[in-house]
Amino acid sequence: MIRVVSKNALALGAVAIFCVAILSVVNQLTAPRISEQKLANKMTILAEVLPGVEINQALLHDCVMVTDEELLGRSEAQTMYRWRKDNALAAYVIAATAPAGYSGNIDLIVAIDPNGTVLGTRVLSHQETPGLGDKIESRRSPWILSFSGKSVTEDNAQQWAVRKDGGNFDQFTGATITPRAVVNAVRNAVLFVQQHPELATLTANCPTE
Repeated sequence: MIRVVSKNALALGAVAIFCVAILSVVNQLTAPRISEQKLANKMTILAEVLPGVEINQALLHDCVMVTDEELLGRSEAQTMYRWRKDNALAAYVIAATAPAGYSGNIDLIVAIDPNGTVLGTRVLSHQETPGLGDKIESRRSPWILSFSGKSVTEDNAQQWAVRKDGGNFDQFTGATITPRAVVNAVRNAVLFVQQHPELATLTANCPTE
């Protein structure tokens, strides 16, 4: 009986080792492809929020990790890229989170020029209700494009709200919480850039991928 159990254990062990080896080989073969796809997706998003800009490795490498839970929506560090034109800072592209979405966090990326004007905004991920809250996606609705060209000043701060709250941004029929959360997150990202002029000179410190 003991001999039979030992043989079964050895057989199971051999199968386990074989499976681990196969998975290791598959991971090695697919890792470069996955990395390439992640890079392509990242560059596509950056091109959407920086229209007309050539997205290259220089932009990807000019990256810093920044933290401000109040304005950027997370306690963890967020990624911020710096686009430079003719060696002069032309835009920040910063990740931000709207923590008050209807169904949880809404992750965004916002391009902002050094004067605090929004150049472009896109939603990276969310769990909002299909057919209602998902209108924050550019492929569902042009609503997210309404931030481009807008800045935050003392005179217009109250306008950075949905119309139901007395602001200038449309809400969705049957869904006010989602657009309200996104408007607040974009406004806060602009405020973060305006309040931190030292961002232009920080040493690049994003982890390499």
